[in-house]
Amino acid sequence: MKKLFTLSMISLLIFVLAACNKPGAPTAGETSNEASEGSKTNETATEEIVPEEDAKLVLWDNGDEEGEWAKYVAKKFTEEYGVPVKYETVSHTDAPGKLKTDGPAGIGADVFNAAHDHVGAMVTSGLIYDNYFAKEYKERFLESAVTAVSAKDEDELKMYGFPLNIEGIALYYNKDLLAEMGFEPAKTMDELIEQSKAFMDKNPGSYGFMIEPGNFYLVYGFVGGYSDFIFGDNNTDPSEIGLNNEGSLKAASLMERIRDEILPMKKEDITGDVITSHFNEGKLLYYFSGPWAAKGHEEADVNFGVSTLPKLENGEVPQTFTGTKGYYVNAYSKYPQAATLLAKFATSDEMLLKRYELTGQLPASNGLVENETIKSNELNSAFLEQAKYSIPMPNITEMQTVWGGMEVAYTAIWNNAAEPKASLDKGVQQIKEAIESQTK
Repeated sequence: MKKLFTLSMISLLIFVLAACNKPGAPTAGETSNEASEGSKTNETATEEIVPEEDAKLVLWDNGDEEGEWAKYVAKKFTEEYGVPVKYETVSHTDAPGKLKTDGPAGIGADVFNAAHDHVGAMVTSGLIYDNYFAKEYKERFLESAVTAVSAKDEDELKMYGFPLNIEGIALYYNKDLLAEMGFEPAKTMDELIEQSKAFMDKNPGSYGFMIEPGNFYLVYGFVGGYSDFIFGDNNTDPSEIGLNNEGSLKAASLMERIRDEILPMKKEDITGDVITSHFNEGKLLYYFSGPWAAKGHEEADVNFGVSTLPKLENGEVPQTFTGTKGYYVNAYSKYPQAATLLAKFATSDEMLLKRYELTGQLPASNGLVENETIKSNELNSAFLEQAKYSIPMPNITEMQTVWGGMEVAYTAIWNNAAEPKASLDKGVQQIKEAIESQTK
């Protein structure tokens, strides 16, 4: 009710300003599309809104380069609208939990950065407003980013966040090692496995390919590539789980082949740190990771490249997850109009290009994806290409139960503790039981 009341007041204010055009006050822009009568959403809103009188805002964002960008945005916003903005360092992973207590107490940020997989929980808890400019953002931003920051509210899918970036995994490879072997980057998993065998024969103690067997964030690429799903209805219906179907069994079979032919190690011995170390030391041809890994390899002076994941035997590129950070407007904000305007200002192409320059994180804006500065970067092109074969990581609360259930399943498969079908059935059962416990 609070959300609907505030949004109604915003609409009323826009109407009054447009009709009266008060001297000295910002005027609302012309509306190109009128909202349908009785609509509960603001998907057709394209007009500007006006900050409340005497508004002052708090902005939560990460530290380091992202924090420097947030300070820059705050400064520019104040110059543009005369609204002071105080930046505070609260990480995008901590912000949703902190807002649960700080929001109702009236001490939370007006705008904050959060990962998209928290959206479902934040909507259920009534912590955030929906995006007032949803129609404009659906046109401006990549579909996967829009989907990522959207969630169902009373069976209606609404866009809540203002997307900041998009990220996912791709295939890292060592250019020097491939050249020594006379190889080109593998286009298929079959080719990757055969290259790995040849490389390992010539270089004892090294590996052709490594993957964390229990890390479902990585393994899902195979599951999705074989056309299995996590939840029904485009990952919004937790009553249907597809992780022990035919496609998942094919993914499990591929993992067994990788283990048997090129990675004969126990799951517990294949950690992210082990994989990174091998790659930095020139003892690994291939592995899967995201743009966050590039800086470390550059500092280690590795001559590496990135490409889309190799195709499966069905001809499909593995379907990986994408993640999206976004700005969200606190539903308990005393200044929802000013806060909404800040989130919109921060996610303009101008501000997002500045964010890319400071952080290297890829903006989710359609316009910036085609920006020459971004397109000319080899790594950016590879991650953006893989994003075409990706889906947003599900953001419903039930997704949190999947990680543990699938880690149990794929650990058992990898360590030969149980047959794939029995392992996946057990993992899915664990997910179902965890979901049931959430509802009690």
